[in-house]
Amino acid sequence: MEKYNQTSTDFTLVGLLPPSRIGLFLFIIIILIFLMALIGNLSMILLIILDTRLHIPMYFLLSQLSLVDLNYISTIVPKMVSNFLFGNKSISFIGCGIQSFFFLTLAGAEALLLASMAYDRYVAICFPLHYPIRMSKSMCALMITGSWIMGSINSCAHTAYALHIPYCGSRAINHFFCDVPAMLTLACMDTWIYEYTVFVSTTLFLVCPFIGITCSYGRVLLTVYHMPSSEGKKKAYSTCSTHLTVVTFYYVPFAYTYLRPRSFRSPTEDKVLAVFYTIITPMK
Repeated sequence: MEKYNQTSTDFTLVGLLPPSRIGLFLFIIIILIFLMALIGNLSMILLIILDTRLHIPMYFLLSQLSLVDLNYISTIVPKMVSNFLFGNKSISFIGCGIQSFFFLTLAGAEALLLASMAYDRYVAICFPLHYPIRMSKSMCALMITGSWIMGSINSCAHTAYALHIPYCGSRAINHFFCDVPAMLTLACMDTWIYEYTVFVSTTLFLVCPFIGITCSYGRVLLTVYHMPSSEGKKKAYSTCSTHLTVVTFYYVPFAYTYLRPRSFRSPTEDKVLAVFYTIITPMK
């Protein structure tokens, strides 16, 4: 089978938006979401930095989540917007690798940060007297650093694999960003081993944290239910419901997309589901 020089041939992103009025309407919606995410996350980061009263683990974790979301949506949307406006859907091989690396790093870091935030709420509500010990600043820093490092390592492994396999035939990636599984449909070799590693990493970065979050909030809700103060219940329910909404929009479509075998996946369905964890979630 003929192999092409992958380092000198661009990919083409098929995209999400059709060249029609519906596409233009969706384009405007995405621009508005992007601006809201940009302003909201920047404001949150600046507020936490400037207000010394917010220099506690809960808000340190929240500032990191806002930083991840800010970079997350900025990795995906500007290129999508450029492709739609100018009709140039090509992306260089190296550019595709860079986008994939940042996407996977930020996705992994966000998954672990959401789990860290669930643990923080679990300790704060279920073991309030132990909170200063279990969630010290050093523990918070360890959680944040660990999330970034583990996300980067996972991303390096997947991106390196995608950049070193041969591609042939069509270079059209049926997605609106360089999603590695979508890229591998263009590969000139059998990628079943890689698909197994995707299943493993998805389990480690999405399924396991999601189970941990579910267990944490199950215990939190049980503790809140037995609280004598209605005001305390209301505050706890508000905090938990906000976090659970973000978790649901992020983990569920992400896990559903990546845990399915290739034979059960649909490019259109994958793109629609990707909107939830790449565009909607950062707006939270």
